[in-house]
Amino acid sequence: MEFAGTPIWAWGAFFSIIVILLAFDLGVLNKRDHEIGVRESIGLSAFYVSIACLFGAGVWALLGGEKGLEFFTGYAIEESLSLDNVFVISLIFTTFAIPRKYQHRVLFWGIIGVIVMRGTMIGLGAALIAQFHWVLFIFGGFLIITGIKMLCVKDHDGASIKGHPLVTWLQRHIRMTDELHGHSFLVRLVDPKTGKKLLYATPLLLTLVVVECADLIFAVDSVPAVFAITQDPFIVYTSNIFAILGLRALYFALAAFIHRFAYLKYALAAVLIFIGGKIFYAELIGKVPAAVSLSVTFGLLVTGVLVSLLKTRKMA
Repeated sequence: MEFAGTPIWAWGAFFSIIVILLAFDLGVLNKRDHEIGVRESIGLSAFYVSIACLFGAGVWALLGGEKGLEFFTGYAIEESLSLDNVFVISLIFTTFAIPRKYQHRVLFWGIIGVIVMRGTMIGLGAALIAQFHWVLFIFGGFLIITGIKMLCVKDHDGASIKGHPLVTWLQRHIRMTDELHGHSFLVRLVDPKTGKKLLYATPLLLTLVVVECADLIFAVDSVPAVFAITQDPFIVYTSNIFAILGLRALYFALAAFIHRFAYLKYALAAVLIFIGGKIFYAELIGKVPAAVSLSVTFGLLVTGVLVSLLKTRKMA
């Protein structure tokens, strides 16, 4: 039996791995709230990357080399395009004054939302492409325009989400406490007006909702980018989820050194423009081999990282 063109057992294996990883993360590694340091963050991310590479090797061995290359290319693209999300998440935590020991809890439950949201977006995208193949041209044009805009956008210095319409609306329409209540998202407190106990959201829940909305916005770029590599929903979805797992684990290390990657956005912009152009090339001239896409993407990202580290070496 197959689902979305991929054997059911492959989907089952993927979801089994994800459930085990999340249970191990929350039930063993982070059973108690604590501040995650840079070394622990790097180690945890290396663990997730290793699992992703093993999964990719399994895809290569069982579904073919082409699918394997597409998985690793999609993984690299999603991981790189999500880097800018690290700054936004850091900004959100700072705005709502979330202590470091509770930040992992927000990121963990945020992944649950990502699994659902990305699945929905990828399912809709796959259905659209299957019915209207010309939608790929819209994806390509969107990626090129986004890449050009990224080249022109100003740095994030001094940015803030205070007063953002979404935040203001949520604060007005949700019964919320002014202070945190441990790591709880919801608490029951006595309403001063009625004297009855009512359910209140805490700032931690507001933070989670805003982080999820930020991920949804970033997915608008990254999901079409992976669809430009392959239209296989299994490859698009699995590469997305594995990349986000690794990046969320690396968050605590990246947040401390994000200033060292000041020039990476130019490499990310070039990746978007390349992928958008690849769609038009593939549809009008001929398919670009997955190995070429992976090599160009990897080369652009490595160049961006090296230039950033060299230009900001005095800030180390």
